[in-house]
Amino acid sequence: MSGQPDFSSVLSLIAEPSRVAMLVELMEGTMLPAGELARRAGITAQTASGHLSLLAQAGLVKVEAQGRHRYYRLASEPAANALEALLVLAPPTKVRSLRESDALRRLRKARTCYDHVAGELGVALEEALRTRGALVLDGRNYVLTGTGEELLSELGVNVPALRSTRRAFARTCLDWSERRYHVAGALGAAVATQFTELGWLQRIPGGRALCVTQTGREGLEGAFGLRLD
Repeated sequence: MSGQPDFSSVLSLIAEPSRVAMLVELMEGTMLPAGELARRAGITAQTASGHLSLLAQAGLVKVEAQGRHRYYRLASEPAANALEALLVLAPPTKVRSLRESDALRRLRKARTCYDHVAGELGVALEEALRTRGALVLDGRNYVLTGTGEELLSELGVNVPALRSTRRAFARTCLDWSERRYHVAGALGAAVATQFTELGWLQRIPGGRALCVTQTGREGLEGAFGLRLD
């Protein structure tokens, strides 16, 4: 018989600032090489390799070897959910440069949270969908109405296919910067993917921040009534 979960062992692993920095970078939902993670965390490749090995042993990240390079990603959606929840609880750090301020501003505007849209854009989209009767909040999950299915299908989202997956269909995810919900789960991921394919969103190189294109501004206003600053 197993005992209670060893919560302290996980917390001790992610209590180290460099490990946290790399885990947060992996919340963009893509695979990154160890060298890139080291650069973003501001540490040496050797130090990053040691940290990543510990995180992999704990089941927080997964690694794939491609030739001479090793690529890392978050091990699972629950891992991303746990990190996002901790970010909500954590006090903000002091901004020390204009560059850091600009990067934070971009993150707050729009970013990926694992594989769905977060930030001001994410919570504005969630609110627009509920206001239009497309989504109904049911506890920690959302119910997609007929109106919502028609709206998203017109944008190219294959809703029936999403319902057949084993992943949670649509659930709440508390946004760390806005302290409000955005849409996660299979539906949130599909919407983010479709917005990218439509050319509405573009990833800003070097991190999780997203840019809304002019086509995206027009599309979001037309489909959801969103007017972005």
